[in-house]
Amino acid sequence: MKGLGRPRPRDAVSGLVTGLFSIPEGMAYASIGGFNPVAGLYAGMVPGIIGSLFARTVLMVTTLTSAIALTSRSVLDDAGLDPTDPANIAALAIVVGAVMLLFGLLRFGAIMNFVSNAVMTGFSTGIALQIIAGVLHDATGYRPESGNTIGKFIDAFAHVGQWEVAAVAVALGTVAVWAVFHFIKPLESFAILIALVVVTAVVAIARIEVETVGNIASIANSLPPLTLPNVGAMPELVIGGVAVALVALAQAAGISAAVPNPDGSRSNMNGDFMAQGAANVTGGLFGALPTGGSLSRTGVATSAGAQTRWAGIFAGIWLLLLVLLVGSVAEIIPMPVIGGLILVIGIELVTGRWADIKMVFRVAPLSAIAMVITFLATTQLPLHIAIFIGVVTSLVLYCVKASQAAQLVALQPSDGGWRIAPVPDRVADNDVTVLHYQGVGLFAEVARIDEEWPKVDGSRNAVVVLSLRALPDVPSSVAIKALRRWADGLKSHNGRLYIAGVDSATAEIFQRGGITDIVGEDGIVPGTDVAFEAVDTAAARGREWIAAQGGSDAS
Repeated sequence: MKGLGRPRPRDAVSGLVTGLFSIPEGMAYASIGGFNPVAGLYAGMVPGIIGSLFARTVLMVTTLTSAIALTSRSVLDDAGLDPTDPANIAALAIVVGAVMLLFGLLRFGAIMNFVSNAVMTGFSTGIALQIIAGVLHDATGYRPESGNTIGKFIDAFAHVGQWEVAAVAVALGTVAVWAVFHFIKPLESFAILIALVVVTAVVAIARIEVETVGNIASIANSLPPLTLPNVGAMPELVIGGVAVALVALAQAAGISAAVPNPDGSRSNMNGDFMAQGAANVTGGLFGALPTGGSLSRTGVATSAGAQTRWAGIFAGIWLLLLVLLVGSVAEIIPMPVIGGLILVIGIELVTGRWADIKMVFRVAPLSAIAMVITFLATTQLPLHIAIFIGVVTSLVLYCVKASQAAQLVALQPSDGGWRIAPVPDRVADNDVTVLHYQGVGLFAEVARIDEEWPKVDGSRNAVVVLSLRALPDVPSSVAIKALRRWADGLKSHNGRLYIAGVDSATAEIFQRGGITDIVGEDGIVPGTDVAFEAVDTAAARGREWIAAQGGSDAS
């Protein structure tokens, strides 16, 4: 945690706006996950304060998001645990927090770079549809019986005649009021809050008979209760906890880029991991659902003038005070109002991703496949399984792209340096052939290099220098076998292989793998800080060796 500094008046105002906004949004997100709406309120209190205290992205607001709510419900259902039991929620939140803390300690921040934008686009679009499907009952009064997202839409529209007129009217009225204030620029950030208050007041005054928050949960004017976790359930929640943590961290990862620190300090993803981990571990003990960085809540805070991390701290404090003083008033909020607000949020999520969807289809066919796979998984499978499918798809996509970029090229002397040329079909007698591998991992490209490796049959006194400069992995057993084969092939025709640009770890592997025995101690040329200096050294050694064999000195 960096120094808190002094709170500013604009931070207090921003915190109040964010705290007010957290009432409808927090309850709405908890509702779409099938949780007690009060747990959504609690998610913005202690976790919000702890997250803002320690986050390295200072304006990031830590709280419940729609994706976290849906994934959490999916994990608890899959583990056979009652999602309405606070002890089970506390257990999941603490497990998620522990995973986040571990990721931060192990400096796994870079793992988020492997979750591609295409996969996150497919995931978030699927989540948006799940959000809308999850409130069809609140918005229409009809509860779809289908078990998957697409099926819920089909079922709901096939039974339009069973929709409740009052619920539909209230939900549409909420959307209409939101739309009016959304297009008034000074009030845009308050549109959801205004729609909540106005339509709730109309429903109460007109005595419209619809389901309310009070029919689902009682909201006491009190601080969040101390909640003991179901410790026995924690082992069953580890895998699901990793999935929830990945969802939360993937969402939060985009905040540091979108919302730079006002003081000019650098964000740190690993630091943010640990801040969110601490927020979950602590929040789980106070009735909160799992939480993570929320782009929507962070956007509200910055739009309202947030300047330091105190804005997020104030948001949690204001929310605590609001619930303590007037929390029970929230019981009169109609569920169709929350349904209408969630419809707005879901549609905004889809439209916000539309440009990305079109871009992926237009310029990246492979990425489009990954996006569609993740979207289908998100709408048809439990979310914790879908996120793992998305991560695996991202890694496979990365490997495919890396494989396409990797290649073996020849280097030829040019004006004191080297120029790239095609790999020759055959090695030249009494000459040095320099080959350079450009790729991210030699073990994955052995088959391709085998195909491109120049033929050595019929050659005499041929030297091949293989440059492995900047190779980021230690060669596998497959690569070791291939190197021995290439070295033996040259040796059988009185030739030699030199390997240039080798680091100390790889040199040790070569020693244990028998490569050094074949090419000789001088055949392993260590890399240096100077680009291709090792290649120059290896080529010079090769020419000296050819000369010692009585062959021509290669130019």
